[in-house]
Amino acid sequence: MKLDITYFLLFILLLVTEAIIALFLNDGFIRPYAGDFLVVMLMYCFAKSFAATPLLPTAIGVLLLAYLIELSQFFHLARLLGVQHSTIAQLLIGQAFSWIDMVAYTLGVITIIIIEKLRLKS
Repeated sequence: MKLDITYFLLFILLLVTEAIIALFLNDGFIRPYAGDFLVVMLMYCFAKSFAATPLLPTAIGVLLLAYLIELSQFFHLARLLGVQHSTIAQLLIGQAFSWIDMVAYTLGVITIIIIEKLRLKS
């Protein structure tokens, strides 16, 4: 296992961007949709920072993890675990299921695949 500095720096950039969105934006588009679009990119860059895994398995794994987290919201996992009042749990698990979030995750992963294929082609 070797740190890939490029992916790690992209992870840090996306993490800062997500933090800025969460802390300072309370609009009807960027926070609810762009944040979900970017979070799968953040997860992908984190994974690629530490493991030289192939594009498609990594991207699909990230997408499935995002779907799983979203589905945990549908089943009110935070409440079932008794952590619904925890800020960290709300941040990691989320609060409310949304089909739009699933679309945002999917579009984010599609964007990752397109960018990576273009990057690998050049």
